Amino acid sequence: MRSYRNQPIGTVPRARQLRREAPEPERRLLRGLREAFPHLKWRHQTPLGPFHPDILCFSEKLVIEVDGDTHAHTVSEDAARTRFIERQGYRVLRFTNTDVMQNLEGVLTQISFSLREKEGARRVSGGKDEGDHAQKKDSPA
Repeated sequence: MRSYRNQPIGTVPRARQLRREAPEPERRLLRGLREAFPHLKWRHQTPLGPFHPDILCFSEKLVIEVDGDTHAHTVSEDAARTRFIERQGYRVLRFTNTDVMQNLEGVLTQISFSLREKEGARRVSGGKDEGDHAQKKDSPA
């Protein structure tokens, strides 16, 4: 379990409040992720530095952000947030509320592709799967 020792006072209550007040697209995606990938632990509004990513998977080092209408006005803040999270070693995927509400299957498919890409990179870099590496090297770009 993650420790909140190094977090400022009020971090845990803030995370709880964000979970309680989460918009429907976040809740819907979280349910979809837990059904589609039950072997992974998906966390909702977990503190990561000064931020609370919408959905986070520690084992896959993956953060998923669900952007509502207000994010159109906070592009620079979102970019800074993404840079911080990526410096912590996480990949960040962003989806709009509309994507989640109207095309949940497509969103889950994109996340699945991202998880497979990471798994493939892990195998190649670990030297466990030389056959895949050779195939990728020989295939046209």
